[in-house]
Amino acid sequence: MIDISHLTTNGKMIFLACDQGMEHGPEDFNERNIDPSYIFDIAIKSGLNAVIFGKGITEKYYPEYRSQIPLILKLNGHSRFNKPDSWGPMNCEVGEAIALGAAAVGYTIHLGSLHEPEMFTQFGKIVREAHEAGVPAIAWVYPRGPEISDPMTPQMTAYAARVGMELGADIVKVYNPGDVGALRWMGLCAGKTKVVISGGNKVSPEEYADEARDIMRAGLSGVAVGRNVWQSDDPYRVCDQIKDIIYNNAY
Repeated sequence: MIDISHLTTNGKMIFLACDQGMEHGPEDFNERNIDPSYIFDIAIKSGLNAVIFGKGITEKYYPEYRSQIPLILKLNGHSRFNKPDSWGPMNCEVGEAIALGAAAVGYTIHLGSLHEPEMFTQFGKIVREAHEAGVPAIAWVYPRGPEISDPMTPQMTAYAARVGMELGADIVKVYNPGDVGALRWMGLCAGKTKVVISGGNKVSPEEYADEARDIMRAGLSGVAVGRNVWQSDDPYRVCDQIKDIIYNNAY
C-alpha cells in the first residue's frame, strides 16, 4: 500500500482544487480569485491537506509555496468544448510532476466515454510509474458518455468509485450522489481505496456544511472542494467549518 498520510489529518482529507480555469473557463473567477496565489494562501492559512493544480500553474507558482503545502498535480485536462469526445489528454508525465514537487498525481477518467479504453490504459501507466516512485495516484472518475443520461445517480457514482479502485487508484474523487445511504454504498464499492467527494456547484456555506456532514456520516475520507471555498465572500470561515466537521468529527 502506498503511504498517503502526508495528505491527511486524523486520517481525513480536504483538498483545495483549482483546475476550473482550463475546464470551465474564466467565468468561474473574479479579479481576486483568478490569481493562483490567492488559492494557495487560502489553503495554507486554513491548514488544508493539499492544493490541486495543473502543470502550468505548478511551474509558475508552486516554487514559492513548495515548503508550505503538498501539491496534487493533475496530469490531464480538457476545455469545456470537448463534450462530444469526453476525454482530457495528458499534458504532464508522472516524472515531470514529481520533479515539480508533486506529493501525488491525479488523472480524470470519463467513464463511458468513447475514449474510455485509452484513459484506462493511460491511468494504468500512471499508477505503475507513480507507485514505483512512492507517490499516490488519484483518479477523478466521472461518468460521461453517450449511454449515460445522469452521471450523479447512486448507481453511476458507485460504479465510478468501483472503477477507480479496480484500476489501482489510491484515492478516487467522485460526484456526490446526494444522500448518506448512497455515499456509504459508494465507499463500500471502493474497498480500500479512499473516497473524496467533488465539491460540485456553488451552494451556500450552510448547504455545503450539510453535504460535508453526510460525507462523514457515510464513513468516507473527505472532500476535494473548489468553488464552494474560493468563490465565497469568506473562504476562511467556510474552511474552518468544514475542517471542524471533517477533521474533528463535528457532525
